[in-house]
Amino acid sequence: MARNKPLGKKLRLAAAGKSNRLPPPWVVVKTKRRVTITPTKRHWRRVKLKA
Repeated sequence: MARNKPLGKKLRLAAAGKSNRLPPPWVVVKTKRRVTITPTKRHWRRVKLKA
């Protein structure tokens, strides 16, 4: 990927990186461990973005 990216692409990649994390611990506690992973979890090598 190019070092110099358009701003739109950079923002989309940043949003995808931020959303690719576990839910906060208080959510797990509040839902009594029903919610432990997010359905939108993505592995960088297996699933590619259309950004």
